[in-house]
Amino acid sequence: MLTVDYDRLGVGPGDLVLDLGCGFGRHAFEAARRGASVVALDAGPDEVAQVRATLGAMVDAGELAPDDPATAVQGNALALPFGDATFDRVIASEVLEHIPDDTAAMRELARVLKPGGAMAVTVPRCVPEAVNWALSDEYHDTPGGHVRIYRRSTLERRLRSVGLEPKGFHHAHGLHSPYWWLRSLVGPSNDSHPAVSAYHKVLVTRAADRVLSPLIGKSLVLYLSKPVAGVTELPDTQPDAPRGVPGRRGPTTPTHGAAA
Repeated sequence: MLTVDYDRLGVGPGDLVLDLGCGFGRHAFEAARRGASVVALDAGPDEVAQVRATLGAMVDAGELAPDDPATAVQGNALALPFGDATFDRVIASEVLEHIPDDTAAMRELARVLKPGGAMAVTVPRCVPEAVNWALSDEYHDTPGGHVRIYRRSTLERRLRSVGLEPKGFHHAHGLHSPYWWLRSLVGPSNDSHPAVSAYHKVLVTRAADRVLSPLIGKSLVLYLSKPVAGVTELPDTQPDAPRGVPGRRGPTTPTHGAAA
């Protein structure tokens, strides 16, 4: 189930899209299906390998063309291996809450977005997230776990500070909030608990999710743009980019460390 509304973000054929913190690729796959050229980036080698395998399976199944430029790379959110103004669209879904220096990551996101481009940033919504923290220390106090809870005003202010302009927001995943409250009660790592297993089956009920999302949606989704006015002219150089990305130059695999 997608968190970002692709029609609102404006993803379409010919766009070059970065999916930062791609996980196992759900947002990257949808962008590729819509005809965009996609770079999925994650800190975890297992996630990157799985995304590459799924992209290959999509080609085999005829969902993507054999020469489709979609790719996945391992990299660092604080030092993205791309030139300035590379991407038409950027997605950062459920990643900033994991990064201690989130403003530095936001600065990198703004840097690689083209002037006039659009971005979607999603984070856990304040109140449902606060309930999880109150119910369970294990929920957030784990290696690579959540390090902060965002208010929308705070997130918008930090994104404005790096040159991005908020354009709107909505909430998503209304059914996920009670699910994670339940998991926090029984233990976040207890996947086999009967109540957790039973509720997991409900998560596929999209009609109920649409109704509950404005009320108790687990995710806050912000849409932003990078203004054109006031942007200085960029050097006429070709940025380093992964295999399959227009303008690729240099090694395929970035040498930076893992992202948060």
